[in-house]
Amino acid sequence: MTTTQRGTSTGERPTRGTTDPGERLAWISLACVPGLGARRIAALTRHFGSARATLTARHADLLDVEGFTPRSARLVRSAARQPATPLLERAAAAGQQLLVPGDPGYPPLLRAIPDPPPLLFCLGRTALLQQAAVAIIGSRNHSRYGERVAAGIARAAAHAGLVVVSGLARGLDAVAQSAALAVGGTTIAVLGTGADVAYPRQNQRLYDRVSAEGLLVSEHPPGQQATRGAFPRRNRIISGLSRAVVVVEAAAGSGTLLTVAAALEQGREVMAVPGPIDSPTSRGTNRLLRDGAMPLLDPGELPALLGLVDATPSRDDAPVPGLSPEEARVYGALSHEETHLDAIAVQVGLPVGTLLGALLGLELGGLVEQGPGGMFRRL
Repeated sequence: MTTTQRGTSTGERPTRGTTDPGERLAWISLACVPGLGARRIAALTRHFGSARATLTARHADLLDVEGFTPRSARLVRSAARQPATPLLERAAAAGQQLLVPGDPGYPPLLRAIPDPPPLLFCLGRTALLQQAAVAIIGSRNHSRYGERVAAGIARAAAHAGLVVVSGLARGLDAVAQSAALAVGGTTIAVLGTGADVAYPRQNQRLYDRVSAEGLLVSEHPPGQQATRGAFPRRNRIISGLSRAVVVVEAAAGSGTLLTVAAALEQGREVMAVPGPIDSPTSRGTNRLLRDGAMPLLDPGELPALLGLVDATPSRDDAPVPGLSPEEARVYGALSHEETHLDAIAVQVGLPVGTLLGALLGLELGGLVEQGPGGMFRRL
């Protein structure tokens, strides 16, 4: 898996430069038009060829764009008189890089969706926007099965060199992003707040780690707090950045399914993990499978399903960094199926005290779980 050198406090620069300042300011001006929205801005810039041409278009020509009213045309015409540089200065002061669809550094997959965010505020390694990515999403109220599977898929993606994209939400989003980072992978967190606002607060430590090792992105300016409508809107960015969306667990009416709807509109592959038919958290995913989603039956299949034939396959026996020799030996002897302590002792040949110490270290590290009756298994 390739690594990227950490940038400055203002984020890494796109590898191919940026668009001209006038076009950037025009994008910002359009984004600030009240009630215009990403989809209508995309329609305008496609019609006129650029943001700058949109701002200088005649009132009558604006009315030729489908769905535009005289009021909308007047608002667009007035946008050229609104100062755009203060927003650039706010982003720079917050250590963020601001990308617009005209920038070469703007992610190509996201630029092609029907409603790309006209402004993308980035905090961290912006070079990740140019790498192949997969979204891993799921329920906030998940089962232990869902947690185990989400972590396994994230590790498989990381070993294959894929960036894991999710929403930093409580539950399986956080599980997947933490698991990717734990094995040396990378992740992009798409926020419904400003990129400098950690939400929910319980994920502050993960937010800090993504900021340092991955990338935080948002279509909202610095300091923007959480609002109800922002989170459904951010789902289209999660899928838009990704080659495929993997749904691990979702209840029948889960908000996760909004990301699926966006993915289908964008032409993304949707994969779902099957679950017990009597589990509430698997009803949504099982229905996705019934309706034609691709079943993901083994995390190790993910690279092949995405056509990454040259990628390094994900393996359960892949080394985990940071383990002592004893911990690595015990971890290698365990599987996702429960194994009794006595059987582990016979397999690894360690003294009981050393074995118990290694198991405790693995358990504290979130790699192993102890069940009743002296049973242990990998997470």
